[in-house]
Amino acid sequence: MRILTGTEIFNKNFVDSVVTIGNFDGVHRGHVALLRHLKQQSARLALPSVVVTFEPHPLALLTPEISPTLITTFEQKCALIGEQGVDCLVVIGFTQAFSMLSAEAFVRDVLCHSLGMRHIIIGHDYAFGRDRQGNYETLARMMGECRFTLEELDPVGTDGLVFSSSLVRRLVTEGDVSAAARILGRYHVVAGHVVHGRQVGRELGFPTANVAPQNELIPHDGVYAVMVAVEGELYQGACNIGTNPTLGQGERSIEVFLLDFSGQLYDRELSICFVQRLRGERKFPDAQTLIRAIRQDVQTTRDVLAAVDRALVKPLRTPVAGSCR
Repeated sequence: MRILTGTEIFNKNFVDSVVTIGNFDGVHRGHVALLRHLKQQSARLALPSVVVTFEPHPLALLTPEISPTLITTFEQKCALIGEQGVDCLVVIGFTQAFSMLSAEAFVRDVLCHSLGMRHIIIGHDYAFGRDRQGNYETLARMMGECRFTLEELDPVGTDGLVFSSSLVRRLVTEGDVSAAARILGRYHVVAGHVVHGRQVGRELGFPTANVAPQNELIPHDGVYAVMVAVEGELYQGACNIGTNPTLGQGERSIEVFLLDFSGQLYDRELSICFVQRLRGERKFPDAQTLIRAIRQDVQTTRDVLAAVDRALVKPLRTPVAGSCR
């Protein structure tokens, strides 16, 4: 997958192309359906497939107080889009100056002139351009002038439930990672580096890796059965998110105990795939009661992960070839 960034976006990059546009946070099953349709239309028209997205998320610049907590890092988003086999990812640096560009100018100057758009596919509720004034009607009005065709896809979902990034955020924030996985098409991932912690787990006989997360969206406090990728190798694990109230209130942390693992983890990168929430965080009366609870958590983790759906375990450690920045 070719990745266009910076000023090269505004060159004449394609004579003709099929385009879709969006933020694609999480690249959930609704996004995947759109990207697959893009590929189908690309093959039918014998034209390259182009995905246009923005970095940072427009709301992070325009209204940071209501900007969403992102599901994926930008590198993870690149990797997920690349998995769908699109020909080119166009990453537009979203700046204050760019935000002032009218919807019509964006269509003419970027989509049509630079990217050679001959067909565009958008989601059912997508808006773009200054003050989000561009929409399906804007594109329909410009079709004749700019010589492209237009397609708007219906919402994608199941059993009356529409797949959306906002729904994924709510489910993960509530700790319902199993339901979130059904919308994402994979287990939610939190990647990060192992840092030094308070050594609480080691003192209890369960040495844990304290993870400094790269992802913004962290599941609700509690204990989870997880699959963990360590530099390409997968391990079963139990993950605690919270403040460890039994042994003295600390800062909120993400700690992972890898089952059947021995070795040094400090400064290494982990990708944690959240399979199922086992219980909420609790304050136990003493350390011995906590140890018994952890032993039960480990056994429950083994039982849960014995039936894990490996097709949903996608650690997303490695970005697609090329830079996403």
